[in-house]
Amino acid sequence: MLPAAARLTKNQEFRLVVRRGRRAGRSRLVVHALRPDPAIASSAAAVGEASSEVEQNTAPTRESTGSTRVGFVVSKAVGVAVVRHRVARRLRHLMRDRLPNLPEGTLVVVRALPAAAHAASDELGADLDGALRKLRIHHPDGPPVISK
Repeated sequence: MLPAAARLTKNQEFRLVVRRGRRAGRSRLVVHALRPDPAIASSAAAVGEASSEVEQNTAPTRESTGSTRVGFVVSKAVGVAVVRHRVARRLRHLMRDRLPNLPEGTLVVVRALPAAAHAASDELGADLDGALRKLRIHHPDGPPVISK
């Protein structure tokens, strides 16, 4: 289970990551990631004001502790409710193990595709790792990813 501080929960947060972030697709899932822009944050802090443009484009919708947060999208195209929940649980478990390898403040949305319904956890993990490598958002010196 992901801790509450590591979850994306609001529609506005999902929309921000999907529209402004980078995307990497695999056969079973698509990963969208939005890294914090330190130049914008530091310039807004230096001026002493956060313009509405900066808040609207890059700021999370709730006060951030700087922690990495993850959200999941598993549509009805994946399958019936039981299948969708199983896929979401697997993805949550896989992302929990990968959170320490991601940069602080990164927002991630993992969207499951219909092929995820029939995939084993190790296949989903391989797709997730491939997408994260393509996005270049994992710490190379972070702890190794535990796969079961």
